Amino acid sequence: MTDPRDDYAQLEPESEFGGTPDAFQRLWTPHRMAYIQAGADVNRGTGCPFCAAPGKSDEDGLIVHSGDNAYVLLNLFPYNSGHLLVCPYRHVGMYDEANDHEVAEIAHLTRVAMGVLRATSRCDGFNIGMNQGEVAGAGVEEHLHQHIVPRWQSDSNFFPIIGRTKALPQMLGDVRQAIADAWPA
Repeated sequence: MTDPRDDYAQLEPESEFGGTPDAFQRLWTPHRMAYIQAGADVNRGTGCPFCAAPGKSDEDGLIVHSGDNAYVLLNLFPYNSGHLLVCPYRHVGMYDEANDHEVAEIAHLTRVAMGVLRATSRCDGFNIGMNQGEVAGAGVEEHLHQHIVPRWQSDSNFFPIIGRTKALPQMLGDVRQAIADAWPA
């Protein structure tokens, strides 16, 4: 018995299609069209996504833990599976605008998140940091957020460098649930 998916994985000869061959392979990701078609609505919506997230259910907001002054959520556009963001509830854009309670809780939640990610994903290391301002690479510059990106030996390959594509082995909802379940009470 043949698997119907075998035909799906076959590449058609370039000569069968119009256009000029350019020696590039294509990785088709039709599920990403939801983000492309939504345009700015996905990125910004009607306001700040980090102010809106706490008003949603944890599942819809991708929130894994809520603290007193800050919360932890899964990045909607992760660099790796388990890529978390730690945000203050208060709408501040720069680290030096955060108050002492927010700074302390962001640090504490970052430390706890590292332990949870080690337990749930067996990662080998982390990239942790904040991009302050648009010129520094902040995607949402108006609301402070710290990235916690789990890393594994050899987790980088040619996809992100050459193809600007990231292969992620788990769905966001599954990752969010695993991290939320493992978060200490």
